[in-house]
Amino acid sequence: MTQDSPGMRDVPTPDLFPTAFPADAFPQVIWEGGERPASLPAQAWTTETTHRDGQQGGLPLTTEVGVQIYDLMGRFTGSSGALRQAEFFVYRPADRAMLEGALERWRGGHPVEPTTWIRATRRDADLVAGLGVRETGMLASASDYHTFHKFTPGGRAQAARTYLDAVQAVLDAGLRPRLHLEDATRAPREFILPFVEAVQALAAPFPASQAPKFRVCDTMGVGLPLEGAAWPRSVPRMIRELRAAGLSAEALEFHPHNDTHLVVANSLAAVLAGCAAINGTLLGKGERTGNAPLEGVLLHLRGLGLTGGADFRVLNDLNDLYETLGQGVPAKYPLFGRDAHRTRAGIHADGLNKFWPMYAPFNVPALLGRPLDLSLTKDSGVAGLIFLVRQHTGTELSKEHAGLRALHDALTAEFDAGRQTAVRRPSSGRRLLNEPSS
Repeated sequence: MTQDSPGMRDVPTPDLFPTAFPADAFPQVIWEGGERPASLPAQAWTTETTHRDGQQGGLPLTTEVGVQIYDLMGRFTGSSGALRQAEFFVYRPADRAMLEGALERWRGGHPVEPTTWIRATRRDADLVAGLGVRETGMLASASDYHTFHKFTPGGRAQAARTYLDAVQAVLDAGLRPRLHLEDATRAPREFILPFVEAVQALAAPFPASQAPKFRVCDTMGVGLPLEGAAWPRSVPRMIRELRAAGLSAEALEFHPHNDTHLVVANSLAAVLAGCAAINGTLLGKGERTGNAPLEGVLLHLRGLGLTGGADFRVLNDLNDLYETLGQGVPAKYPLFGRDAHRTRAGIHADGLNKFWPMYAPFNVPALLGRPLDLSLTKDSGVAGLIFLVRQHTGTELSKEHAGLRALHDALTAEFDAGRQTAVRRPSSGRRLLNEPSS
């Protein structure tokens, strides 16, 4: 008979919180008391900027590669509605060709709508009038960092006049304007709220299909996911004030950068405050530290029950394509890095051998199409060898197996003699490779 610890009673079966951590789905958000926040939109989704911000951040896109990426976006989202739009530059012939290829596919049933990106000037607005898109993004820099130093003469009023003139041109062309409030997390309330009101008034006589959207841009990654932080850094506060100004959840997008490590947290804070769309890139490509990695955002939106199930396994093909461009994700990049699901610790290997969910956040092979794996190091022990043998051959060996012990002793001797590289088996299972130890 087991004696209970003070204040604790034993139970016959473990509580693995199956509602929060279902066996074959991403982790789910369970609200305390079962009460869903009233500000949460009914649905949320993502929009893509790889052909714009990803390319601007260093992706070397030819027309062919750009169209391949667009095709992979379609395979990724399928009929889920998780990824709904992709924006394109229109200034260079190669970008126009990418857009034309995307529009042709979209007219044929591709699930991701192509849109464009322009500067908020009348001249740029004229560029997109006859391209066949229904919506265009328009760069409307909002902070005094920009409005006072980008225009001659500088200032908020001059910037607003320039932007509104371009909005009028886009509306006259029959398109929906999407105003990108650049540097919003360093912008004054006294510019953003009156400008949003002016754009809405300008668009009021036009059809509902042209009702403007607004993209809140955390351009320098300085936004905070904190409700109590003061304007302009509080992402949820800004979203709530824009909602209070009459914008629907569907009319708002959030576009963050990852300069201070808060890109996914800020995205979720925006959604929780009432923003329906997050703009970023699959695998986080973009300027400086990158855009919101949409796979990370969508994993959590799925857990919130706000979006359909995209096929995350397709992103392995996207990363393979990026590898051919010399732009593959880092080895330890979450979810899709080479080592994202690789352990080097014997205690973790032992846990994987006994009950693999102990050291996996969800069913990685099923949901991501990636194996749980291990590299042999001075710390991986016999348990590491058992894991690798079973993983690659299906054979179950005991810790006392003579051949296993001999191999472990040989590896230990190498590490004791000064070896500093781990031993890992590639997914093909054909040979052992050396890799730098971490």
